[in-house]
Amino acid sequence: MPMPVADHLATLRAEGELLAAAADGADLAAPVPTCPGWTLRDLLRHIGGIHRWAGHFVTTGRAEASTDELDRELMETWGADADLVDWFRAGHAALVTALAEAPDSLSCWTFLPAPSPRAFWARRQAHETSIHRVDAQSAVGPVTGVAPEFGADGLDELLLRFLTRRRHRSDWGAPSRLSLTATDVDRRWLVEISTAGVRTDADPTAADCAAADCAITASASDLYHLMWNRREHTGLVLAGDPEVLDRWRTAMTVRWS
Repeated sequence: MPMPVADHLATLRAEGELLAAAADGADLAAPVPTCPGWTLRDLLRHIGGIHRWAGHFVTTGRAEASTDELDRELMETWGADADLVDWFRAGHAALVTALAEAPDSLSCWTFLPAPSPRAFWARRQAHETSIHRVDAQSAVGPVTGVAPEFGADGLDELLLRFLTRRRHRSDWGAPSRLSLTATDVDRRWLVEISTAGVRTDADPTAADCAAADCAITASASDLYHLMWNRREHTGLVLAGDPEVLDRWRTAMTVRWS
């Protein structure tokens, strides 16, 4: 089950503040190690635009997906570099307010299954912001983790929502099973990836996880960042064939919409 909307909103607020703090006063031309080819400037423009894009659906109740023209109108409103962090903060604050004030009966477009549109956008933007907070911190200094429950929730969203949309992976090759065991919450995931797509068992037995082609044991936060390709597996307990994880990291990419 997803976390309550109130918990997602609290995390969205906190993660955005951490992201802004990491970027405040930093060199906007600094490369972002977790997003090859991006600078901190690119990252702020992206996530600041995403917050405005998401907030548009929440505040207007738009029932249709966006268009390229609307995307540019909503997202590409940044100004001078000197104002970029404040621009990000304004969009983040507006999104938090919009979601906090939205009724549970909110009706608008979404792109993943969820109990309600409000629950969808609160969850999606909490994780969007958290992962990009990691990116911002990676550009300037140490990266901090997330609470175990939020890390597990993020793995559920990624493995049971995002990746099940991928029907076909012609570049994957032979079927492989990758298991994840969290050390700080009572959760396990068993991911089977093949040319047919991705199938995740969110309640496998310990024996099934141990028999996977590659089995990883770590905190929920480390597993969350690992599966979003925001950290290496160095320092984690890995059994089996590490090539499975290497293939995951190169073949499995996620679009934000």
